[in-house]
Amino acid sequence: MSSTADHFGAKASGRTLKVAHLYPELLNLYGDSGNILCLRKRMEWRGITPDIMEVHVDDRPTFADVDIAFIGGGSDREQKIVCDKLLAERDELAAFVEDGGVLAAVCGGYQLLGSSYLMADEKVEGLSLVDLYTDHDDPRLIGNIVVESEVSPQPIVGYENHGGRTHLGEGVKPLGRVLYGHGNDGKTGYEGVLYKNVLGTYVHGPLLPKNPGVADWLISRALERKYGDGSLEPLDDTEELAANKVMYDRLMSGQVEES
Repeated sequence: MSSTADHFGAKASGRTLKVAHLYPELLNLYGDSGNILCLRKRMEWRGITPDIMEVHVDDRPTFADVDIAFIGGGSDREQKIVCDKLLAERDELAAFVEDGGVLAAVCGGYQLLGSSYLMADEKVEGLSLVDLYTDHDDPRLIGNIVVESEVSPQPIVGYENHGGRTHLGEGVKPLGRVLYGHGNDGKTGYEGVLYKNVLGTYVHGPLLPKNPGVADWLISRALERKYGDGSLEPLDDTEELAANKVMYDRLMSGQVEES
């Protein structure tokens, strides 16, 4: 991310956002912890104080004072461990979601949001926070991805690698439309999910440093919920947007050959 003097010149706004990073020791495929670093810096550059709380496997988290929760991606084994832990907190997490709490979930974390997901030959109970479910098919959906979404002024770019096929319930809104890559199931042309202030996606990379518009959507939603004002001062995102555009242009022009 850029580090111009403008970034560090922001005056303290008196606002604080508490971010719950769920199980970072288990859910950190493809550098997903970089999403937390991105949120932290984009808050600090605006004078917003980030209060980062790491939730580990032996913790009993409460979401009563959380503003943004993040669930990253992991292998099937780690995903099952996390789901078992979160099922014990399901009612409080559901209340957080229904009250407009901001929740970002990537890949395995995204699959946990639904009623169930298929892991090998085992159907695992999900958190039922959003009307969706995930089954499994071959081949794995692997490669770069570009998504057009209302949450970001620029196309969302990143990388996907999943055997899961996620199916949204009737009327449930996807995160966006796939311009390049596979998305939820490789067939519908849609990627991810948006429900209230929940954003679920298969996009790794990590997601937020490559897509500052998505990071700002999460921050803005959290500020709106907590303070009634989600407006954000603009940042100098020259470097971030240049990197985003390079990837978008290469993919859409056919310069990248997927294996």
